[in-house]
Amino acid sequence: MCHNLIDNIAFGNGAEDYSIPLIRLDCMPQDTPEELRYLYDLSVVDDSLDYLGHPDSVLLKDGSILTVYPSGHGKGAVRSKISRNGGKTYDFEIENQPESWQNSRETPTVYRLEFSDGRGDKLLLASANPDWHDGKGTVGGFNFSLSDDEGKSWTEFELCFSKKDEFTVIPIVAMASLTRLKENGKFVDKWMGFFHDSDFVNYKTVLSFEGEKAVWSTPEPYFAQHREIEKKANMCEVEVIRSDCGKGDELCLIARSNNKHYNSLISFSNDEGKTWSEPVFVRGALNGERHKADYTADGRLFITFRSIERGKEKVRKYADKGQTWFSEGWVAWVGTYEDLKSGSEGQYRIKLAHTYRKNQSSPDIVAEADTGYCGNVVLNDGTVVTSTYGAFGERNSDGGYKTYVASKRIRLSDVDRLIK
Repeated sequence: MCHNLIDNIAFGNGAEDYSIPLIRLDCMPQDTPEELRYLYDLSVVDDSLDYLGHPDSVLLKDGSILTVYPSGHGKGAVRSKISRNGGKTYDFEIENQPESWQNSRETPTVYRLEFSDGRGDKLLLASANPDWHDGKGTVGGFNFSLSDDEGKSWTEFELCFSKKDEFTVIPIVAMASLTRLKENGKFVDKWMGFFHDSDFVNYKTVLSFEGEKAVWSTPEPYFAQHREIEKKANMCEVEVIRSDCGKGDELCLIARSNNKHYNSLISFSNDEGKTWSEPVFVRGALNGERHKADYTADGRLFITFRSIERGKEKVRKYADKGQTWFSEGWVAWVGTYEDLKSGSEGQYRIKLAHTYRKNQSSPDIVAEADTGYCGNVVLNDGTVVTSTYGAFGERNSDGGYKTYVASKRIRLSDVDRLIK
């Protein structure tokens, strides 16, 4: 059972541990006020297979939420679900999806492109072609589709930088982030996308348009100056956050440390991603994998990720024998851009829902790590809707836990009430 509303975890100082409050929304105390009980609800996006994973989401202009995800672990045909009621239920899907989406080999990512020349917005869906070493090989490069009508129809996949091209890359998680760029202090119709390869070389490519034709610049490593730490930490799957609620002139990058020998890393750029500061390790409160960040209505940052806990005392208490880390599962960090800049811990963390390990039957601090890769949107009323995948308690045909896509609605003002 879960008795405590807030778990304060403070196992020493240093970058590995965190001491800010952990708000647990994975089990509801009996005395929770009626108006706050929705915080503990979990909406099913799709549980139609025994394993579905790795969603991403975009807010449509009519207020609907479009969520896309693969039909398996990191690969498989692209699926979609649409919520027309702010993430409470997901009852619709894209009609007549492009046939080429059936051949997707990785996690799809989806973004909105806003233009300054008066043309309407476009939506972009991207999917990389990594080598899964399954004997099937890969054509390399990445695929992308565009929509001009808020996701009702999409172009077939277009392949870029494949083995047939003059310049070839074998990307993983394209585009992990996509950031609109500025020139002379003003936004322009160019977007910087990031991905990495199996050697943990991180690349950037810039999307622009020649008329209606999308053009991607030749990918180039952007951390070459910091290659030693990039390789040693296996940096990958970065999220990029623009300062001043997305309007400022500084970019902040948070990278996953794939080998888990180090905390996640953070770096800053003041020249629109041309150069980056030497990456440094984040505080333990922000340590994890596949960060996804959004500003909330009050200017705070809501950052979701897969928790990776490396604090020695916590590992000694909670980790499996021989392991040097464990996961608290699907979590969110709440703080400010200034916290990122100064290295502060932030305001609090939220355990959004419990992802069950094989032998668990109730929520616990330790969770199944196969989660994260969230699709986050902020509704017009300030509500954050975050979606991820995981084993949330439903069983499949063999009695094991089913891994599926689920969603949660949160207003930070209500979480603040739990703190008080």
